[in-house]
Amino acid sequence: MNILIKQGRLIDPRHRVDAVQDLYVSNGKVVGIDHAPDDFMPDEVINASGLIVCPGLVDVSARLREPGNEYKASLKSELHAAVAGGVTSLACPPDTDPVLDESGLVEMLRHRAKQLHLSNVHPLGALTRQLAGKQLTEMSELTDAGCVGFSQADEPIMDTLVLWRALQYAATFGFTVWLRPQEPYLAQGGVAHDGEVAARLGLKTIPVAAETLALATILHIVRETGAKVHLCRLSSAEGVAMVREAKQQGLHISSDVSAHHLHLTEHDIGFFDANCHLRPPLRSQRDRDALRQGLADGTIDLVCSDHAPVDDDAKLVPFGEAEAGATGLELLLPLTLKWAEEQKVALVEALARITSTPASILGIAKGHLGLNAAADICIFDPAQYWKVTAANLRSQGKNTPLNGLELAGKVRYTIVNGGIAYRS
Repeated sequence: MNILIKQGRLIDPRHRVDAVQDLYVSNGKVVGIDHAPDDFMPDEVINASGLIVCPGLVDVSARLREPGNEYKASLKSELHAAVAGGVTSLACPPDTDPVLDESGLVEMLRHRAKQLHLSNVHPLGALTRQLAGKQLTEMSELTDAGCVGFSQADEPIMDTLVLWRALQYAATFGFTVWLRPQEPYLAQGGVAHDGEVAARLGLKTIPVAAETLALATILHIVRETGAKVHLCRLSSAEGVAMVREAKQQGLHISSDVSAHHLHLTEHDIGFFDANCHLRPPLRSQRDRDALRQGLADGTIDLVCSDHAPVDDDAKLVPFGEAEAGATGLELLLPLTLKWAEEQKVALVEALARITSTPASILGIAKGHLGLNAAADICIFDPAQYWKVTAANLRSQGKNTPLNGLELAGKVRYTIVNGGIAYRS
């Protein structure tokens, strides 16, 4: 399909482009920028005047709940949510049922995703068998099957010798290991930040030390092994400071933050709002401000949705018993735009955090719009407000702490591999 995207404000962070230009798409590729290729005849013309045309968003953490948890969400429902949010490529953690620790399971998931012709799915393989933290998986086989890295999701590795050997092995072959720093004993049974809100509500807590102690361990092992590690979902000011110092020392690490943690704090729990039960927990305003600044100065590399749809019943229980998680694929763009506006970050820099940078960390050839690049494109109206409601969310999971809020940034078109996957 030949598509002409006319007069949009083209923003390509990787190539430092920010100008009103036409974009020409053919056979799944970008074939012209501002100048039509010879004999180009469009099958469809999109008038993007007043709109932003950027690379399709790349999300590094989206739980699709398939296989095994289809009662929470399905591959089809969540990939429709992804394209509605402008997300054209995403990585999914391995904590499915069964766990993504065998090549056949990874190949099956990728095959099912390709058949839907929606977002590109890039699985993270399990670092240890069954995520039990004891025996390493066959990382080479999982890589051949399509895994872009290896993760424990939210499951801890209790034995630091296993973690050490995992990072040694990954370093030998150049694999990236994705770890969420949380010391399991300090966090055991906790549901909220160790602060005034949890004390008032009587909730069991997860102290900041649970993050920083685990982070210290990971950074020491990285220093010894030379492994490439991506630190998932930082949540504290102390954690940001530790990552900043480690990067200054030259450690091969990267990090991300959930879009929700850029805006919400422990006070948003209010009177036991279970939609604010997230993992890691929402922390203090000081922590939130440090996360926002860390993302702005490059200490934190990117923003992710940390998309985790759950069924309604899992949230209609007391806060401490509710399942952690929030839907986020459709909120990644507007929450990033909101952060950029409030932090006075240029739009091209903000979009880099959700396009070119995550693509680079995943090691996929996405997130840019150079000539002959894959035609994965998001076209959105930065000024159009829309209300976050269950009816307006495509995801099967309607669990969000932002319900009822109006956000700016409405996706008009999402193009995946040269085909229009979504139009509003």
